[in-house]
Formats: sequence, C-alpha cells, structure tokens
Amino acid sequence: MTVSVTSTEAHEAPATSGFWALTLGGIGVVFGDIGTSPLYAFREAVAHAAHGEPISRTIVLAVLSLILWALFIVVTAKYVLFLLRADNNGEGGTLSLMALGQRALGRRSLPLLALGVVGASMFIGDSMITPAISVLSAVEGLKLVTPGLEHYVVPLTIFILVLLFSVQSSGTARVASAFGPVMVVWFTVLAAMGLFHIKDDLTVLAAINPYYAIQFVLSHGTIGLVTLGLVFLAVTGGEALYADLGHFGRKPIQAGWLYFVLPSLLINYFGQGALVLSDPSAIENSFYRMVPDALLLPLVVLATAATVIASQAVITGAFSLIRQAVQLGLLPRFEVRYTSESHAGQIYLPRVNRMLLLGVILLVLLFRTSSGLASAYGIAVSTTMVADGIMGFVVVWKLWNWRGATAAALILPFVVVDMAFFSANLLKLLEGAWVPLLFGAAVAVMIWTWRRGAAILIAKTRRIEVPLTDLIRSLEKRPPHIVKGTAVFLTSDPSFVPTALMHNLKHNKVLHEHNVILTIETAQTPRVDPAERVRMETISDKFATVRLRFGFMESPNVPKALVIARKLGWQFDIMATSFFVSRRSLKPSAQSGMPQWQDHLFIAMSRSANDATDYFQIPTGRVVEVGTQVTI
Repeated sequence: MTVSVTSTEAHEAPATSGFWALTLGGIGVVFGDIGTSPLYAFREAVAHAAHGEPISRTIVLAVLSLILWALFIVVTAKYVLFLLRADNNGEGGTLSLMALGQRALGRRSLPLLALGVVGASMFIGDSMITPAISVLSAVEGLKLVTPGLEHYVVPLTIFILVLLFSVQSSGTARVASAFGPVMVVWFTVLAAMGLFHIKDDLTVLAAINPYYAIQFVLSHGTIGLVTLGLVFLAVTGGEALYADLGHFGRKPIQAGWLYFVLPSLLINYFGQGALVLSDPSAIENSFYRMVPDALLLPLVVLATAATVIASQAVITGAFSLIRQAVQLGLLPRFEVRYTSESHAGQIYLPRVNRMLLLGVILLVLLFRTSSGLASAYGIAVSTTMVADGIMGFVVVWKLWNWRGATAAALILPFVVVDMAFFSANLLKLLEGAWVPLLFGAAVAVMIWTWRRGAAILIAKTRRIEVPLTDLIRSLEKRPPHIVKGTAVFLTSDPSFVPTALMHNLKHNKVLHEHNVILTIETAQTPRVDPAERVRMETISDKFATVRLRFGFMESPNVPKALVIARKLGWQFDIMATSFFVSRRSLKPSAQSGMPQWQDHLFIAMSRSANDATDYFQIPTGRVVEVGTQVTI
C-alpha cells in the first residue's frame, strides 16, 4: 500500500520516524477497513439472527459474544500475535507468505502457488466491495438526518467514489498525512459513543462469556450459521494488518491494535448492544441512533471521511498486490506510475484503478443499500484467511522447524474457525456472495491463463533457439562485421541466444564489439541487497552475461542497477549503449495445448502488457525493438 514508510524504515523506527509516528500512521492506514465495520456489522448480524421475530436479549448477547471472540481469535491471536511474526524479510501479505512458504520448501510448490493465487484473487474481489459498502453505509446516515434525502444516497455515494478514484493518479501522500489523526478521532468517537450507552443496560457485559456465542450457533441451525456469516463483517480488514507489515513494522501495528483500536471497537459494539436492549427499535440503524439528532450530520461527515480512508487503504493495497503478482510472473506487466520521489511504494496503476472503479460502481448500482451489499461481503476475506492459515502452517513447520504435530496444533484451531466463517458465508451465495467469487474467479483464470500460456510459449521458442555457446563458437570461426559500442540484449534465459540478437545478425549482419546478455530475475524475497543485485560473467572477449535480481516488492530499474555493474568492472557509456528488446506478435494455433478461448485470452493479455522499456525504466532513446511473429 502507499502511505508508507519502507520496510527498512519500519525496522529502524526508533532511529527515524519514531515508534509512535509509525503507530499513528498504522492507525490511519491499517485499521481503516475493520474500523468502519461498526457502521453495519452489529446491525446486520442482529437483524438476520432475529429472522423477522422480535429482538430478544439472547440474540443481542449471542451476537456480541460472537463479535468479541471473533475479534480475539481471528484478528488478535491469528494475525496480530502469530502471522505478524511470519514475515518475509519484513514484508507481509498473501503473496509474500506464499513466497516465504516456497522458500521454506526450497522449491516451487503447486499447492502453495494455488493458495497464493486464490488468496490474492479474493483480495481483489474484496477491494471492490469494501469501498462500496463502507461509503454507502456512511452516507445512509443522511436518511436519519432528513428522510427526504434517501433518494440522494446512491448518487452521492457514486460521486464520492468517483472522486476518490480520480485522485489516485496524483498520489495520496498529501491526503495520507491526515489519515492518522482523522482515524484517531474516529476511534475516539467510537469509544465515547459506546461508553455513553453501555450504562443503558449493564447486563450487556455478560456477552463476554463465550457460552452465549456457542449455544446460539449450535441451537439455531441455519440461522446460527447465517448469523455467523454476518458476524464475520466485524473482522473483515483483519488481513490488512498482515498485508501492511512492511509499511509500519510489527510492534507499531500490535500496539495500535491492542491498546487503542480493539478496545474502541469492543466498547462501541457493546454500546450498540446496550442501546438495542433498552430500545429494540434502534436496530433500524443502531450505529447512528447512538447520537442525538443534533450530532447526526457531523457524525455522517466523520463516518464518510473514515470510510474514504478505509477505501483508500484497500485501493492502494490492490495496487501493491498487483505489482507483486506481476513481479512474480503471475500477470502481464501493468503500467506503473510512481507518485512519490521519496517512497517507491507509492504507486498508481491506471488500468487497475479503472477496473476497480467500474466494479465498485456496478456493485453500488446493483445492491443500492449497505444491507444488500452485506450479503456479498465476507466470502472473499474468509477465503483469503483460510489460505493464509494453511500457508502459515507450512512456514511454521518447515521454516521455523517445528514438529508437524506441534505446528498443526497451533494452526488447526485457526483454520477450523476460518472454515466455519467460510462455510457460513457460502450460505449467502445466492444473495450476493457470488459477486466477489465471480471477481476472484476472473482474476484466478487470468493468472492461470498467463502462467500456462507463458510456459507453452517458452517451450515453443526453446525448440528453435540456439545455445549461446554454440553461436559464440560459430562467430569466432566466421566473424561478421564488428561495429563500435555496446549492445544489451534482454532475455529470460541467458543460456540461449536472444531472438533480437539472432535477427540483428541475420538481417543487419553486424555484431557490436561488446555484447551483454541481460537477464532480469525476481527473487522470492521482497527486496534484494544491493550487493546481491548484479552478477556478471565474461564468456568471451565480445560476450558477457549480466543477471539483475530484484525483490517482488521492488520496482526494476535497469539503468540504476547497471551503475552497480560499472562498479564491478563493466565499463560502459549509457549514451553509447543500445538495448535490444524482442517484441512478439502472437497468433493462435490449432494445437497450442490450450482451449481456443484461453489462446485468445492469453494473446489479449500479452498485447495489453506494458512495454518492457517503460516497465524496466530503460531510456527510450537507447532502445531498438525487434518484432517476431510466434504461433501459440
């Protein structure tokens, strides 16, 4: 996500930004999604638990107990106390955990890859629902201010969302500076509202006893499971704590959650419960009914600001995740624009931004109320949480070297709870849960198609490629015309002759006096030490290979990396160096190994990929593109 300090800065917090500055930043970014859940989570869970019947004390206590223990088990125990310790060189998140698991196994694991892809795909689905339900639920407070404003709720929501997505291209650094203070005010107001109403019925504190939660779920059959699915709304956003690990560090996130955010949320939920116990009609909108009419409009404004912040965090999180997926070879190159000169993590992906905006607007128009969207919410997050739990087991078992039985004893309870929430959310499949599943499935199909098509393409080109050592021996026997300067040929496999080099020899019949076969690799770590960035090997007096390694959280910048190569002894002048890049034109084949629809999808994705020159930040004036036609 943007609004960040880098992981290095996070680890050096005492010496740089300071622990409390990072904690404040974390409150502004990390907890936005989960922090706006009181707007709708308690209301929806109680309404569905009542199932049209009068609201009873048993229902209110059961829902509160479920919310409390869900926050304790899923968010506090699993994410805050456990997964925050499973960092990949300081970074967190589903794809980072997948890479860490593969590194622990010492090989690429297809099941782990599948879990990472599913988790990442569902996060994208969640990235569309969070802005829609958060902003919509906040703006719905206008109906209580003036009932006549009800018809303006959807148009105003769409206007706010369009405005939010339109400012992404200019960067979020200025807005981000206000995130922390605004969210501190928000959580303080949540706690104050709750404290004011808990005295309405102090017996609400009995919900601390988990008996109410367990007894309700076990004795109410399908309604109990449906209620469990709605209670899950209170923990959506918990996965963001782990995803933002690299931006703020483990201890600031833990401190912000344990000492400020969690108490504020619980006090507010219990205040809503006490209000409904004293006045069951308040369940119509138990959050906004907690304040007098005179304070409704200011609360709507504050809630809207909080939901915009929550949405911003999810949007920039999607940008960060897509970039990781591209670096790991799961998706084609997307255009990445950098919105900050000081923080590489502040990025903007135009096509991803447009896709998210379109999805969010469609959701608002399709469901029109936060209650309608509540049925669609949860399934994506619960799927991601199940994937995180299983991958966490691999890390504990293989990387931390725990015994399998001990690791299972730690992880299994979390996975069982996550599976219970996942099963409960599946009951809402026909009511709207199909929406994030559809979004997630679309992303998963794209990832599957890209990896499958890329593998087929590599296999086909390998059959016609010539080993580099064979070409060098041939050129030594019959040297072509030699021209001055350095030619850099980009390729994914330095053991074979790059297509651009073959075409240069075939059509131009010349060879530069210095030729560099350049390979850019993505490591299974978020960042690569500059000392490990460049590997050079001289093959002959005219040929050398250079490998550049970048972490999956880094932006590959070839010119900057080649400065390191110069320090290692490669003397070159960037203005006398030409970069040769192959551009493939793909055509579908009757026997490609993929269905025809997948052929066309892969070709379309390949054509939409961002230019390698821009992606690797190579000076455009020094690039020579060589086109080839490949049948796949």
